[in-house]
Amino acid sequence: MNRRNMLYGGVAVAAAVAGAGAAWWKFQPHGEMTSAASVDATKDFWAMHFDSPDGKDVAMSSFRGKLLLVNFWATWCPPCVEELPLLDFFYQENKNKNVQIVGLAVDQPSAVRTWLQTRPLNFPVGMAGLGGTELSKSLGNTAGSLPFTVVFGTSGQLLHRKIGKVLPEELVQWTQLS
Repeated sequence: MNRRNMLYGGVAVAAAVAGAGAAWWKFQPHGEMTSAASVDATKDFWAMHFDSPDGKDVAMSSFRGKLLLVNFWATWCPPCVEELPLLDFFYQENKNKNVQIVGLAVDQPSAVRTWLQTRPLNFPVGMAGLGGTELSKSLGNTAGSLPFTVVFGTSGQLLHRKIGKVLPEELVQWTQLS
């Protein structure tokens, strides 16, 4: 084998390994979680309570038994506010199909209240504040990026994580995960 063929072969192997690694990273959150930290974070999540913008209690345990999409967002995050109408429409269309969406605002309560006055949402919003960043990290958002969405199955297990804006076809796929 000449040197050029060896070089091409090495590049091909490196590309295949990189592609497999990227695919594993992208699809790894599906199915059962394996790390104890992830299992603990999921268990802790279900015990959490947040205040809604109007001061009511938003208990995560009240959504058990439903397919739950939790969207971490902020008023200062353009992709976050761009995807909220899609999430709201999807919620309206699917709320009677055992699907629940909850928005966790990683923001100042006053900014969220002001924003919601002009763009109300039909799904519950919890005020996660800056602690929402740590919560999202514990659920797999290692970069702390927004928007970040997690999907929990009807039995409470974490099924999927997504950093960035959700797409309509992803919402449809996620409803079939449970």
